[in-house]
Amino acid sequence: MTGTTVVLRERSRRGRGLVSPWWRGAAAVAAGALSAPAFPAPSLWWLAYVSLVPWMLLVRSAPTPRRAALDGWLGGLGFMVAVHHWLIPSLHVFIVLLAGLLGLLWAPWGWLVRSVLGGPAPSTGRALAAPAVVASGWLVIEVTRSWEGLGGPWGLLGASQWEVSPALRLASVGGVWLVSLVVVAVNTALTLLIAVAAARTAAAVTLVVCGLVAGSAAAWAPRPEPSGHTRIAVVQPGVIGGADSVERRFARGEALTRTLAGQRPALVVWGESSVGMDLERRSDLAERLAALSRTVGAGILVNVDARSTDASGRPGIFKRGVLVGPGGPTGDTYDKMRLVPFGEYVPARAALGWVTSVGKAAGEDRVRGTRQVVMTAPEPGGGRLRFGPLICFETAFPDMSRRLVRSGAQVLVAQSSTSSFQGSWAPEQHASLAALRAAENGRPMVHATLTGVSAVFGPDGRRVGSPVGTERSTATVFDLPLANGTTPYSRLGDWAVYGALAVLAVALAVEGVRSLRRPGASRPAPRVPPARTARASAGRPVR
Repeated sequence: MTGTTVVLRERSRRGRGLVSPWWRGAAAVAAGALSAPAFPAPSLWWLAYVSLVPWMLLVRSAPTPRRAALDGWLGGLGFMVAVHHWLIPSLHVFIVLLAGLLGLLWAPWGWLVRSVLGGPAPSTGRALAAPAVVASGWLVIEVTRSWEGLGGPWGLLGASQWEVSPALRLASVGGVWLVSLVVVAVNTALTLLIAVAAARTAAAVTLVVCGLVAGSAAAWAPRPEPSGHTRIAVVQPGVIGGADSVERRFARGEALTRTLAGQRPALVVWGESSVGMDLERRSDLAERLAALSRTVGAGILVNVDARSTDASGRPGIFKRGVLVGPGGPTGDTYDKMRLVPFGEYVPARAALGWVTSVGKAAGEDRVRGTRQVVMTAPEPGGGRLRFGPLICFETAFPDMSRRLVRSGAQVLVAQSSTSSFQGSWAPEQHASLAALRAAENGRPMVHATLTGVSAVFGPDGRRVGSPVGTERSTATVFDLPLANGTTPYSRLGDWAVYGALAVLAVALAVEGVRSLRRPGASRPAPRVPPARTARASAGRPVR
């Protein structure tokens, strides 16, 4: 038996296994889904550092660049479905279509992984560069899909590290983007360690460098400077359904707020859609809220989800934060700017309006706000608390929190509602985002919801007090540490993203130069007629 025959038989044997397109595709989808348990509710944060390895090993072994791109796409589909599986009751089968479209972002990444990690043993320089290049490619995907119209920055790999102190310190330097870069770089180094014997030294060096980066951030990055405390109350009425749910939810929030009398909070925060009627048209509700403010001795930030007009006269349904004081609405309002695709508006409704008959898509588009604001509430001691409001989905966007802090917000306050996703991972995932926003900017953050999970985090991103779970209906006061100073991320912004783009640009330039220098690269290969083949056997050898 010739060596060629042995090779052909070995390839044939492999082709009946994982190389089979169907089995390989299923493996790619499963490999992409492995990262999901790293996020809340399981919060197996350590899984994020190894979960991409099987996917990378599979893509690396792809026989062609086209197959690597396909493995990247299928893995991206699996990742998106697994991380967002709690949307299935709302979107039904439509989630597979959305995940398939967004998964296309990982097709170039699959090609990149095979290009950088595949083939013969790489040089030392190439092996050292591989983790940075692969991680940069992943980060470009995260930034691209963070556009509101593509679903926003939910499920960023770095967000899985929301309760890991060194990772939170890293976020204060380069935002969640820098955390994602380090996590993917570790995965890439482990892939090299397993699959490429000649690159193991470079892989070990990468792991040491990632550890030093995280350790240096933890040890030397500027820390928030304590500047006192404030007290903020969160009112969570819980799940209230039925035809008269709007009125009963208001009454429940009212009753819970009265229990705060004598506890001297600086601000009371109700959740998103806590008021279902326009306060300008329902002066009776505005007066009831003003009476509550006088009883508690604090301003009340409610959230109105109703048909109204804004300051410029635009009509429509707004998600609006309204600050109410002892004399009624103070005039401080904030209209939600970034809306949830399909949940609060349907992109290209003329073409995609049919989705309202498939899932729970918005029957009418909400009207988006035009600017962020910083509100001011008087404190019991005579001071004034400056806070920056965000509504629901907006806590996923790092730039919005950063802009509020740069505008002078001492506290970030988010009003949210996850009532449609009770019993899923969504409430825990949403609350965890507040830890990252707090750590990135060195400011405490309050995440108040209608139905839980409500939670508060200090300027370092660590939890303050106990979270209010989805099973509770209560009003809770939190003592928040305040801080001064500016974090590197708050000051410099998304420098990690620009760095990743630069790394990719250099890598592509080097690859282009290498391909031009390759012998024969400037002229096409000669056309060779196909070789004749014949079936050989022991009794009839090929001549």
